[in-house]
Amino acid sequence: MALSASDLPAMYSLLANSMSGDESVRKPAESALSQSESRPGFCSCLMEVITAKDLASQVDIRLLASVYFKNSINRYWRNRRDSSGIGNEEKIHLRQKLLSHLREENYQIALMLAVLISKIARIDYPKEWPELFSVLAQQLQSADELSTKRLISDQRNFAEISSHFFDYSWHIWQRDVQAILHGFSTLSQSYNSNDPNQHHDELYLQCERWLLCLKIIRQLIISGFPSDAKQVQEVRPVKEVSPVLLNAIQSFLPYYSSFQKVYPKFWDFTKRACTKLMKVLVAIQGRHPYSFGDKCVLLPVLDFCLNKITDPGTDLLSFEQFLIQCMPSLSGRVMDENQITQEQIKKNISNAVGGVLTSLLPNERIVLLCNVLIRRYFVLTASDLEELYQNPESFHHEQDMVQWTEKLRPCAEALYIVLFENHSQLLGPVVVSLLQEAMKGCPTSVTEITPGLLLKDAAYGAAAYVYYELSNYLSFKDWYNGALSPELSNDHPNMHIIHRKVALILGQWVSEVKDDTKRQVYCALIKLLQEKNLSVRLAACRSLCLHVEDANFSEQEFVDLLPICWASCFKLVEEVQEFDSKVQVLNSVSVLIAHVSEVIPFAENLVWEESSGESLLQIQLLIALRNFVVALGGQSPICYNMLLPILQKGIDINSPDELLEDSMLLWEATLSHAPSLVPQLLACFPCLVEIMERSYEHLQVAVSIIEDYIILGGTEFLRMHASSVARILDLVVGNVTDKGILSILPVIDILIQCFPAEVPSLISSVLQKLIVMCLSGGDDYDPSKTAVKASSAAILARILVMNTNYLAQLMSEPSLLLLLQKASVPIKDNILLCLVDIWLDKVDNASSTQRKTFGLALSIILTLRLPQVLDKLDQILSVCTTVILSENNDLSEEESSGENMSSSRCHGEGTIPSKELRKRQIKYSDPINQLSLETSVRENLQTCAALHGESFNSAIGNMHPAALEQLKKALKMP
Repeated sequence: MALSASDLPAMYSLLANSMSGDESVRKPAESALSQSESRPGFCSCLMEVITAKDLASQVDIRLLASVYFKNSINRYWRNRRDSSGIGNEEKIHLRQKLLSHLREENYQIALMLAVLISKIARIDYPKEWPELFSVLAQQLQSADELSTKRLISDQRNFAEISSHFFDYSWHIWQRDVQAILHGFSTLSQSYNSNDPNQHHDELYLQCERWLLCLKIIRQLIISGFPSDAKQVQEVRPVKEVSPVLLNAIQSFLPYYSSFQKVYPKFWDFTKRACTKLMKVLVAIQGRHPYSFGDKCVLLPVLDFCLNKITDPGTDLLSFEQFLIQCMPSLSGRVMDENQITQEQIKKNISNAVGGVLTSLLPNERIVLLCNVLIRRYFVLTASDLEELYQNPESFHHEQDMVQWTEKLRPCAEALYIVLFENHSQLLGPVVVSLLQEAMKGCPTSVTEITPGLLLKDAAYGAAAYVYYELSNYLSFKDWYNGALSPELSNDHPNMHIIHRKVALILGQWVSEVKDDTKRQVYCALIKLLQEKNLSVRLAACRSLCLHVEDANFSEQEFVDLLPICWASCFKLVEEVQEFDSKVQVLNSVSVLIAHVSEVIPFAENLVWEESSGESLLQIQLLIALRNFVVALGGQSPICYNMLLPILQKGIDINSPDELLEDSMLLWEATLSHAPSLVPQLLACFPCLVEIMERSYEHLQVAVSIIEDYIILGGTEFLRMHASSVARILDLVVGNVTDKGILSILPVIDILIQCFPAEVPSLISSVLQKLIVMCLSGGDDYDPSKTAVKASSAAILARILVMNTNYLAQLMSEPSLLLLLQKASVPIKDNILLCLVDIWLDKVDNASSTQRKTFGLALSIILTLRLPQVLDKLDQILSVCTTVILSENNDLSEEESSGENMSSSRCHGEGTIPSKELRKRQIKYSDPINQLSLETSVRENLQTCAALHGESFNSAIGNMHPAALEQLKKALKMP
């Protein structure tokens, strides 16, 4: 039932009650709102609450209404199968209402209204909302949301808007920036004579509007024009806008120092304006490098950035956010002319840009920039040191964080790496000289935090980051023995600074650690792994991981260090608090498991409860456990006390969805390497039914798990879980793609092979579906459907061979006839003879075992007292003859490959049979392989002759002489 205007008081009351601190009031209100979400008119009622003038002071209720409105757009604006959604008439009303309230006075409400418009625009523009941008252009609102759409048609729509919208927005921006700068000039001249606290609301409002307009300009240039990185086509606004943006930065910067104490509000605006302007330049450079490479754009921007980085002055040195934005301008495409121009850009353009860079970056300036980066920006500040000692984990992850570009030192390090990559021959000797100077100026015995020690730390960092090039100028062995190793003998707490860099160096320089130094480096990292400072230990843990993963890792030199290494890692897991830290250490544990064979005795240290509530962390633990089980192989039961409780929680249907995939992979690995099926593993199987009832997403792993249970559990498994197996197969067959069907059919085949008397009756509904698949058409030009038919037909043929009476019973089931009629499958003869046609037709699409199964089934058909058998006698005998003659070669090749595969996979597992070996044993015991097709055809031909008499002789006489000769050869008949 639709909501109407009469429901507004009730809606208001529900919204108000849902914010109550009294749970008995809040819960019923939340439940009522949740039940109303899908009702027509719900969003209209919310819109009335949001825009009601008499509720202007009730900001919290209006905001809550806007949140419910936003959620409803996400859930119901598009048509859904499970809901009537929001009707077209209501949508029209809501769109008009939103556009009529763009001048909302409350900032928070106005922001939410803009978000609502943008979300609807993503769905309805342009088809259902063509007037959107004509209204927005008048109101000067943002087109950001449409610009984030990625479909080609949506991008084309936005490009069309951009061409019209840009000039209008750019004109407003230029007009406002002149007005703002004029206002700033007036302020700077008058603040000595007038009250500095006077209000300048109009000017500040103009500043905020200008920033919004800058955001629009950025989005129009970035998303409104195709990137010129791949197609050499100049983007006109880049050359027009970039110099003006740079000029605006230069005009605003002087006010950074002059406004700080007198006009804090405008000082804050100046900071935001300069930072955002630089961000826009960086974004334009990244999106349109070809157009940005023009000398009228590239040269002044880079020159400005270089000057500010190398000589920021005392005022700007504290303006870190601005300096941070100057660095990406240099560290991206700028330092590498090949990246700027791309391969397809004309040579003359490449040379021109290269000329700009050469003139801007002579050798002296490159060396100066390198020195400034290391000596000024790499050196730890007082706040860095406080962070290192107070929050060592955060300090360690600083450069790994997504927001690393928002910090000055990591940005400087990134710029230095790019600079060194492109000028390694010039800078290699410079960095080595600086390193030697720093080590000489601060001996390893120094314990006070002096400028010399901080410079040495910076120089160590500079050497660590560019190890791949610096190794040409510096011997690691001499450096390690002469400086790095002695550094570790100084245990003063202040030396954590240096020890962390030593740990970093030992990891980065792994390729330069030769055999005669490996043992010393391993011992050094283990020692660092036991230090008190967490940032040092985490750095050592990462570097140790790099060494273990290295192709030249020496397990022999490391094996006796494993106990203390393992214990230190798990002690570290317990002590660290941040999620990233726990993930890093567990990743190192996984690496140890995968690469160190002597890890088995330490299984019991793997823990789970400590990571409760941290799904991503638990995923890392599940991966580590899987690696551990694989490493243990046949000895894996030694870790079952720890493993099985974790596995049972992971595969529980109520566990977090994100854990399910890795839990199932662990389940499969556990079964694959289990020497026998313990009761706890046997009891886990019903969980698979619940998983498959919810989704087919993990079908491939589920198939492997079922196969493992059949192979490993045998009769006991079927006795306990026959109904669960039947339920899963019934869920899958007929409800998944051909690829999914092909993955599940081998499971059905192996079930019938192992339990021919018990299984067919348990899965009768599945077998009926297979019959329908076989007899349905549509596979003439579809290889996957052909494969499904061939495999399904082979399963039915197996039943005929191994449980003949049951197949006859199945063919007479009324439910099968009903199913065939529902699928519009025409049945001319009886169903069995229709299957015979499929066996004859699909024999060439079958494997060697399937072909033999077809042959045996067809030989049984010869014993039927049906005249139609003689009509097909020629084809039946032709197929049987072909299978008999090719059987020995095919089987011997298949068995040989099976032996090779199984022996390679079982290598190192001793006498405990692996999954592959068990599969091979089951294959060898397959009755199909034990039966002689030659004997079966010979005996059944005699039966056929006795049944049909002269008609049989006539049919044999009609065979082609060559075919008859081949038959006699196959049956060894005279």
